[in-house]
Amino acid sequence: MEASTSKKNKRFSGEGEEKVNWKKWKAEKNEQKRRWKEGKLMQQLEKQKQTKEEELKQQQSQEEEKEKAEGRVYTVSVALPGSVLDNAQSPELRTYLAGQIARACAVFCVDEVVVFDEQGEDSKGTVAGEFTGVGKRGEACVQLARILQFLECPQYLRKAFFPIHHDLQFAGLLNPLDSPHHMRIDQEAKFREGVVLDRPCKAGKGSFVNCGMRKDVQIDKQLQPGLRVTVRLDKNRNTESRVYKGVVVAPHVPRTEGGLYWGYSVRLASCLSAVMTECPFKDGYDLTIGTSEKGSDVDATALPPFRHMLVVFGGLQGLEASVDADTNLDVSDPSVLFDLYLNTCPGQGSRTIRTEEAILISLSSLRQKIATAVSDQAKR
Repeated sequence: MEASTSKKNKRFSGEGEEKVNWKKWKAEKNEQKRRWKEGKLMQQLEKQKQTKEEELKQQQSQEEEKEKAEGRVYTVSVALPGSVLDNAQSPELRTYLAGQIARACAVFCVDEVVVFDEQGEDSKGTVAGEFTGVGKRGEACVQLARILQFLECPQYLRKAFFPIHHDLQFAGLLNPLDSPHHMRIDQEAKFREGVVLDRPCKAGKGSFVNCGMRKDVQIDKQLQPGLRVTVRLDKNRNTESRVYKGVVVAPHVPRTEGGLYWGYSVRLASCLSAVMTECPFKDGYDLTIGTSEKGSDVDATALPPFRHMLVVFGGLQGLEASVDADTNLDVSDPSVLFDLYLNTCPGQGSRTIRTEEAILISLSSLRQKIATAVSDQAKR
Protein backbone atom coordinates (compact mmCIF):
# COMPACT_ATOMS: atom_id res chain seq x y z
CA MET A 1 0.00 0.00 0.00
CA GLU A 2 2.81 2.44 0.86
CA ALA A 3 4.81 1.51 -2.29
CA SER A 4 1.78 2.15 -4.48
CA THR A 5 1.16 5.55 -2.86
CA SER A 6 4.81 6.46 -3.31
CA LYS A 7 4.71 5.71 -7.06
CA LYS A 8 1.50 7.66 -7.44
CA ASN A 9 2.97 10.68 -5.66
CA LYS A 10 6.07 10.42 -7.83
CA ARG A 11 4.01 10.48 -11.00
CA PHE A 12 2.01 13.50 -9.94
CA SER A 13 5.02 15.31 -8.62
CA GLY A 14 6.68 14.97 -12.07
CA GLU A 15 9.85 13.44 -10.74
CA GLY A 16 11.91 11.75 -13.50
CA GLU A 17 9.88 13.41 -16.33
CA GLU A 18 11.01 16.23 -18.70
CA LYS A 19 9.76 19.72 -18.09
CA VAL A 20 7.17 21.07 -20.55
CA ASN A 21 8.58 23.74 -22.90
CA TRP A 22 5.61 26.08 -23.08
CA LYS A 23 7.25 28.39 -25.63
CA LYS A 24 7.76 25.53 -28.06
CA TRP A 25 4.27 24.22 -27.41
CA LYS A 26 2.75 27.66 -28.07
CA ALA A 27 4.77 28.06 -31.26
CA GLU A 28 3.55 24.68 -32.54
CA LYS A 29 -0.03 25.58 -31.73
CA ASN A 30 0.35 28.93 -33.51
CA GLU A 31 1.87 27.15 -36.52
CA GLN A 32 -1.06 24.70 -36.62
CA LYS A 33 -3.49 27.59 -36.36
CA ARG A 34 -1.69 29.47 -39.16
CA ARG A 35 -1.78 26.41 -41.42
CA TRP A 36 -5.46 25.92 -40.71
CA LYS A 37 -6.18 29.56 -41.56
CA GLU A 38 -4.12 29.29 -44.74
CA GLY A 39 -5.99 26.14 -45.74
CA LYS A 40 -9.33 27.83 -45.10
CA LEU A 41 -8.23 30.91 -47.04
CA MET A 42 -7.11 28.74 -49.97
CA GLN A 43 -10.48 27.01 -49.96
CA GLN A 44 -12.24 30.39 -50.01
CA LEU A 45 -10.00 31.62 -52.85
CA GLU A 46 -10.61 28.44 -54.82
CA LYS A 47 -14.34 28.81 -54.31
CA GLN A 48 -14.19 32.46 -55.40
CA LYS A 49 -12.15 31.46 -58.46
CA GLN A 50 -14.70 28.82 -59.43
CA THR A 51 -17.54 31.30 -58.89
CA LYS A 52 -15.77 33.89 -61.05
CA GLU A 53 -15.14 31.33 -63.79
CA GLU A 54 -18.80 30.33 -63.74
CA GLU A 55 -19.86 33.98 -63.83
CA LEU A 56 -17.44 34.63 -66.72
CA LYS A 57 -18.79 31.64 -68.65
CA GLN A 58 -22.33 32.78 -67.98
CA GLN A 59 -21.43 36.32 -69.06
CA GLN A 60 -19.78 35.04 -72.26
CA SER A 61 -22.81 32.88 -72.95
CA GLN A 62 -25.10 35.88 -72.43
CA GLU A 63 -22.91 38.02 -74.70
CA GLU A 64 -23.01 35.33 -77.40
CA GLU A 65 -26.79 35.08 -77.08
CA LYS A 66 -27.04 38.87 -77.16
CA GLU A 67 -24.83 39.03 -80.25
CA LYS A 68 -26.91 36.34 -81.89
CA ALA A 69 -30.07 38.26 -81.05
CA GLU A 70 -28.57 41.54 -82.26
CA GLY A 71 -27.20 39.96 -85.45
CA ARG A 72 -28.82 40.89 -88.75
CA VAL A 73 -29.44 37.99 -91.10
CA TYR A 74 -31.26 39.86 -93.87
CA THR A 75 -29.59 41.93 -96.59
CA VAL A 76 -30.65 44.91 -98.67
CA SER A 77 -29.32 45.31 -102.21
CA VAL A 78 -29.67 48.27 -104.57
CA ALA A 79 -29.33 48.16 -108.37
CA LEU A 80 -28.98 51.21 -110.60
CA PRO A 81 -27.64 51.97 -114.09
CA GLY A 82 -24.17 53.44 -114.45
CA SER A 83 -25.55 55.84 -117.05
CA VAL A 84 -26.68 58.14 -114.23
CA LEU A 85 -23.16 59.59 -114.36
CA ASP A 86 -23.72 60.71 -117.94
CA ASN A 87 -26.23 63.20 -116.59
CA ALA A 88 -23.37 65.16 -114.98
CA GLN A 89 -21.54 67.76 -117.06
CA SER A 90 -17.99 67.50 -115.72
CA PRO A 91 -15.64 64.96 -114.08
CA GLU A 92 -16.00 66.80 -110.77
CA LEU A 93 -19.81 66.60 -110.89
CA ARG A 94 -19.69 62.94 -111.97
CA THR A 95 -17.52 62.16 -108.96
CA TYR A 96 -19.78 64.14 -106.62
CA LEU A 97 -22.84 62.31 -107.96
CA ALA A 98 -21.18 58.95 -107.23
CA GLY A 99 -20.38 60.21 -103.73
CA GLN A 100 -24.06 61.07 -103.16
CA ILE A 101 -25.07 57.55 -104.13
CA ALA A 102 -22.44 56.03 -101.84
CA ARG A 103 -23.57 58.20 -98.90
CA ALA A 104 -27.23 57.26 -99.44
CA CYS A 105 -26.39 53.55 -99.49
CA ALA A 106 -24.26 53.81 -96.34
CA VAL A 107 -26.85 55.84 -94.41
CA PHE A 108 -29.54 53.20 -95.07
CA CYS A 109 -27.22 50.21 -94.46
CA VAL A 110 -27.25 48.83 -98.00
CA ASP A 111 -25.23 45.60 -98.19
CA GLU A 112 -24.78 45.32 -101.96
CA VAL A 113 -24.73 47.85 -104.81
CA VAL A 114 -25.22 46.48 -108.33
CA VAL A 115 -24.26 48.77 -111.22
CA PHE A 116 -25.80 47.55 -114.47
CA ASP A 117 -25.41 48.69 -118.07
CA GLU A 118 -28.67 50.27 -119.17
CA GLN A 119 -27.76 49.71 -122.82
CA GLY A 120 -27.75 45.94 -122.27
CA GLU A 121 -24.30 45.14 -123.65
CA ASP A 122 -23.27 41.48 -123.64
CA SER A 123 -19.76 42.12 -122.31
CA LYS A 124 -19.48 42.67 -118.60
CA GLY A 125 -17.51 45.65 -117.34
CA THR A 126 -14.55 45.48 -115.03
CA VAL A 127 -12.84 47.90 -112.67
CA ALA A 128 -9.41 46.66 -113.76
CA GLY A 129 -7.28 48.24 -116.48
CA GLU A 130 -6.66 51.75 -117.68
CA PHE A 131 -9.21 54.52 -117.91
CA THR A 132 -10.32 55.18 -121.50
CA GLY A 133 -12.95 57.86 -120.97
CA VAL A 134 -16.50 57.87 -119.69
CA GLY A 135 -17.76 58.99 -123.09
CA LYS A 136 -17.65 55.39 -124.35
CA ARG A 137 -20.61 53.14 -123.69
CA GLY A 138 -20.30 51.21 -120.46
CA GLU A 139 -17.39 53.22 -119.06
CA ALA A 140 -19.71 55.18 -116.77
CA CYS A 141 -20.58 51.89 -115.05
CA VAL A 142 -16.91 51.19 -114.39
CA GLN A 143 -16.24 54.67 -113.05
CA LEU A 144 -19.26 54.60 -110.74
CA ALA A 145 -18.30 51.14 -109.44
CA ARG A 146 -14.71 52.21 -108.83
CA ILE A 147 -15.69 55.34 -106.87
CA LEU A 148 -18.20 53.34 -104.80
CA GLN A 149 -15.50 50.81 -103.95
CA PHE A 150 -13.02 53.55 -103.08
CA LEU A 151 -15.41 55.26 -100.65
CA GLU A 152 -16.43 51.96 -98.99
CA CYS A 153 -12.80 51.00 -98.31
CA PRO A 154 -11.41 52.17 -94.90
CA GLN A 155 -9.01 55.08 -95.34
CA TYR A 156 -5.98 53.21 -93.96
CA LEU A 157 -6.36 50.51 -96.65
CA ARG A 158 -6.87 52.70 -99.72
CA LYS A 159 -3.21 52.98 -100.66
CA ALA A 160 -2.97 49.19 -100.77
CA PHE A 161 -5.99 48.70 -103.04
CA PHE A 162 -6.41 51.88 -105.08
CA PRO A 163 -3.40 53.14 -107.05
CA ILE A 164 -3.62 56.56 -108.72
CA HIS A 165 -6.35 56.45 -111.37
CA HIS A 166 -8.18 59.00 -113.54
CA ASP A 167 -11.55 57.81 -112.26
CA LEU A 168 -10.50 58.73 -108.71
CA GLN A 169 -8.98 62.10 -109.55
CA PHE A 170 -11.51 64.02 -107.43
CA ALA A 171 -12.57 61.21 -105.06
CA GLY A 172 -10.42 62.62 -102.25
CA LEU A 173 -12.74 65.65 -102.05
CA LEU A 174 -15.86 63.57 -101.38
CA ASN A 175 -17.56 63.33 -98.01
CA PRO A 176 -16.43 60.17 -96.15
CA LEU A 177 -18.96 57.41 -95.45
CA ASP A 178 -17.76 57.14 -91.81
CA SER A 179 -19.24 53.63 -91.54
CA PRO A 180 -18.60 51.48 -88.43
CA HIS A 181 -15.76 49.60 -90.17
CA HIS A 182 -13.90 52.87 -90.86
CA MET A 183 -11.93 52.67 -87.59
CA ARG A 184 -9.70 55.24 -85.90
CA ILE A 185 -6.18 54.12 -84.96
CA ASP A 186 -6.87 53.75 -81.21
CA GLN A 187 -10.52 52.75 -81.44
CA GLU A 188 -11.43 49.61 -79.48
CA ALA A 189 -13.34 47.16 -81.65
CA LYS A 190 -14.11 43.47 -81.90
CA PHE A 191 -13.72 43.37 -85.70
CA ARG A 192 -11.44 45.22 -88.10
CA GLU A 193 -10.74 45.28 -91.82
CA GLY A 194 -7.13 44.68 -92.83
CA VAL A 195 -4.72 43.82 -95.63
CA VAL A 196 -2.37 40.82 -95.49
CA LEU A 197 1.24 42.01 -95.40
CA ASP A 198 4.17 40.63 -97.35
CA ARG A 199 6.09 39.93 -94.15
CA PRO A 200 7.91 36.68 -93.31
CA CYS A 201 6.41 34.56 -90.55
CA LYS A 202 7.47 31.35 -88.80
CA ALA A 203 6.29 27.97 -90.04
CA GLY A 204 2.95 27.06 -88.50
CA LYS A 205 2.22 30.67 -87.62
CA GLY A 206 -0.30 32.87 -89.41
CA SER A 207 0.27 35.89 -91.63
CA PHE A 208 0.58 39.46 -90.45
CA VAL A 209 -2.22 41.92 -91.22
CA ASN A 210 -2.34 45.72 -91.18
CA CYS A 211 -5.62 46.58 -89.46
CA GLY A 212 -4.96 50.30 -89.09
CA MET A 213 -3.66 49.93 -85.51
CA ARG A 214 -0.33 50.92 -83.97
CA LYS A 215 0.77 47.26 -84.19
CA ASP A 216 0.20 44.59 -86.81
CA VAL A 217 -2.16 41.69 -86.12
CA GLN A 218 -1.05 38.07 -86.48
CA ILE A 219 -3.93 35.94 -87.75
CA ASP A 220 -4.51 32.19 -87.50
CA LYS A 221 -3.90 31.42 -91.20
CA GLN A 222 -1.22 31.95 -93.80
CA LEU A 223 -2.76 33.95 -96.64
CA GLN A 224 -1.54 35.53 -99.84
CA PRO A 225 -0.17 39.07 -99.33
CA GLY A 226 -2.43 41.85 -100.60
CA LEU A 227 -5.73 40.20 -99.67
CA ARG A 228 -8.37 42.22 -97.84
CA VAL A 229 -9.60 40.33 -94.78
CA THR A 230 -12.01 40.77 -91.90
CA VAL A 231 -10.32 40.04 -88.56
CA ARG A 232 -11.86 39.23 -85.19
CA LEU A 233 -9.40 40.58 -82.62
CA ASP A 234 -8.43 38.65 -79.48
CA LYS A 235 -10.38 39.97 -76.48
CA ASN A 236 -7.54 39.54 -73.99
CA ARG A 237 -4.75 40.93 -76.12
CA ASN A 238 -1.46 41.82 -74.45
CA THR A 239 -0.70 45.51 -75.02
CA GLU A 240 3.01 44.90 -74.36
CA SER A 241 3.46 42.24 -77.05
CA ARG A 242 5.04 43.10 -80.41
CA VAL A 243 1.88 42.13 -82.33
CA TYR A 244 -1.78 41.61 -81.58
CA LYS A 245 -3.58 38.32 -82.19
CA GLY A 246 -6.72 37.66 -84.19
CA VAL A 247 -8.60 35.21 -86.42
CA VAL A 248 -9.90 35.66 -89.96
CA VAL A 249 -13.69 35.56 -90.33
CA ALA A 250 -16.09 35.86 -93.25
CA PRO A 251 -17.00 39.46 -94.23
CA HIS A 252 -20.63 38.90 -93.20
CA VAL A 253 -19.80 37.87 -89.60
CA PRO A 254 -19.86 41.44 -88.13
CA ARG A 255 -23.37 41.80 -89.58
CA THR A 256 -24.76 38.35 -88.75
CA GLU A 257 -23.21 38.08 -85.27
CA GLY A 258 -22.81 41.64 -84.06
CA GLY A 259 -25.54 43.40 -86.02
CA LEU A 260 -22.97 45.88 -87.32
CA TYR A 261 -23.22 47.59 -90.68
CA TRP A 262 -20.00 46.52 -92.40
CA GLY A 263 -20.17 48.41 -95.68
CA TYR A 264 -21.42 47.30 -99.08
CA SER A 265 -20.03 45.11 -101.85
CA VAL A 266 -20.06 46.36 -105.45
CA ARG A 267 -21.06 44.20 -108.41
CA LEU A 268 -21.11 45.01 -112.13
CA ALA A 269 -23.87 43.55 -114.33
CA SER A 270 -23.97 43.65 -118.13
CA CYS A 271 -27.75 44.22 -118.26
CA LEU A 272 -30.87 44.36 -116.13
CA SER A 273 -31.53 40.59 -116.33
CA ALA A 274 -27.95 39.88 -115.16
CA VAL A 275 -28.75 41.77 -111.95
CA MET A 276 -31.13 38.94 -111.02
CA THR A 277 -29.42 35.92 -112.59
CA GLU A 278 -25.94 36.66 -111.18
CA CYS A 279 -27.13 37.12 -107.59
CA PRO A 280 -24.34 36.11 -105.15
CA PHE A 281 -26.78 34.61 -102.64
CA LYS A 282 -27.47 30.88 -102.85
CA ASP A 283 -31.26 31.08 -103.19
CA GLY A 284 -31.29 34.43 -104.99
CA TYR A 285 -33.32 37.50 -104.02
CA ASP A 286 -36.57 36.46 -102.37
CA LEU A 287 -38.04 39.97 -102.61
CA THR A 288 -37.50 42.22 -105.65
CA ILE A 289 -38.85 45.77 -105.85
CA GLY A 290 -38.95 47.97 -108.94
CA THR A 291 -39.37 51.73 -108.52
CA SER A 292 -41.37 53.89 -110.92
CA GLU A 293 -43.91 56.72 -110.85
CA LYS A 294 -46.25 54.22 -112.60
CA GLY A 295 -46.06 51.79 -109.68
CA SER A 296 -48.40 51.21 -106.74
CA ASP A 297 -48.49 53.62 -103.82
CA VAL A 298 -45.77 52.63 -101.36
CA ASP A 299 -47.78 53.94 -98.40
CA ALA A 300 -50.51 51.38 -99.05
CA THR A 301 -48.08 48.47 -99.46
CA ALA A 302 -46.71 46.14 -96.78
CA LEU A 303 -43.55 44.14 -97.38
CA PRO A 304 -43.66 40.34 -96.97
CA PRO A 305 -40.98 38.63 -94.84
CA PHE A 306 -37.70 38.28 -96.73
CA ARG A 307 -34.05 37.35 -96.37
CA HIS A 308 -32.47 39.09 -99.37
CA MET A 309 -34.21 42.17 -100.77
CA LEU A 310 -33.33 43.94 -104.03
CA VAL A 311 -34.50 47.45 -104.92
CA VAL A 312 -33.97 48.41 -108.59
CA PHE A 313 -33.82 51.99 -109.88
CA GLY A 314 -34.01 53.16 -113.47
CA GLY A 315 -32.00 55.83 -115.27
CA LEU A 316 -33.15 59.01 -116.97
CA GLN A 317 -35.87 57.21 -118.94
CA GLY A 318 -36.88 54.85 -116.15
CA LEU A 319 -36.83 51.06 -116.00
CA GLU A 320 -38.77 50.83 -119.26
CA ALA A 321 -35.66 51.81 -121.23
CA SER A 322 -33.56 49.15 -119.44
CA VAL A 323 -36.17 46.46 -120.21
CA ASP A 324 -36.37 47.45 -123.89
CA ALA A 325 -32.56 47.35 -124.28
CA ASP A 326 -32.17 43.92 -122.63
CA THR A 327 -32.26 41.25 -125.36
CA ASN A 328 -32.66 38.52 -122.72
CA LEU A 329 -36.10 39.80 -121.76
CA ASP A 330 -39.26 39.20 -123.83
CA VAL A 331 -41.48 41.58 -121.86
CA SER A 332 -42.38 45.20 -122.37
CA ASP A 333 -43.92 45.92 -118.97
CA PRO A 334 -41.19 46.11 -116.28
CA SER A 335 -43.69 45.49 -113.46
CA VAL A 336 -43.87 41.76 -114.32
CA LEU A 337 -40.16 41.36 -113.49
CA PHE A 338 -40.58 42.29 -109.82
CA ASP A 339 -42.48 41.06 -106.81
CA LEU A 340 -43.52 44.66 -106.09
CA TYR A 341 -43.59 47.66 -108.42
CA LEU A 342 -43.79 50.77 -106.28
CA ASN A 343 -44.11 54.51 -106.57
CA THR A 344 -42.05 55.60 -103.57
CA CYS A 345 -42.87 59.31 -103.96
CA PRO A 346 -46.58 59.66 -104.77
CA GLY A 347 -47.74 63.18 -105.58
CA GLN A 348 -44.28 64.36 -106.63
CA GLY A 349 -43.98 68.06 -107.47
CA SER A 350 -41.33 67.62 -110.16
CA ARG A 351 -41.72 65.90 -113.50
CA THR A 352 -38.57 63.89 -112.84
CA ILE A 353 -36.82 62.48 -109.79
CA ARG A 354 -33.09 61.97 -110.22
CA THR A 355 -31.73 58.52 -109.37
CA GLU A 356 -29.62 59.75 -106.45
CA GLU A 357 -32.77 61.40 -105.05
CA ALA A 358 -34.86 58.31 -105.72
CA ILE A 359 -32.47 56.16 -103.66
CA LEU A 360 -32.84 58.43 -100.63
CA ILE A 361 -36.63 58.75 -101.02
CA SER A 362 -37.24 55.05 -101.62
CA LEU A 363 -35.02 53.69 -98.85
CA SER A 364 -36.49 56.23 -96.44
CA SER A 365 -40.02 55.11 -97.39
CA LEU A 366 -39.11 51.44 -97.04
CA ARG A 367 -37.10 51.69 -93.81
CA GLN A 368 -39.97 51.18 -91.37
CA LYS A 369 -41.63 48.60 -93.64
CA ILE A 370 -38.38 46.59 -93.68
CA ALA A 371 -38.20 46.67 -89.87
CA THR A 372 -41.82 45.46 -89.62
CA ALA A 373 -41.29 42.64 -92.14
CA VAL A 374 -38.14 41.44 -90.39
CA SER A 375 -39.82 41.62 -86.97
CA ASP A 376 -42.77 39.55 -88.23
CA GLN A 377 -40.38 36.96 -89.65
CA ALA A 378 -38.49 36.73 -86.32
CA LYS A 379 -41.73 36.02 -84.44
CA ARG A 380 -42.53 33.01 -86.64
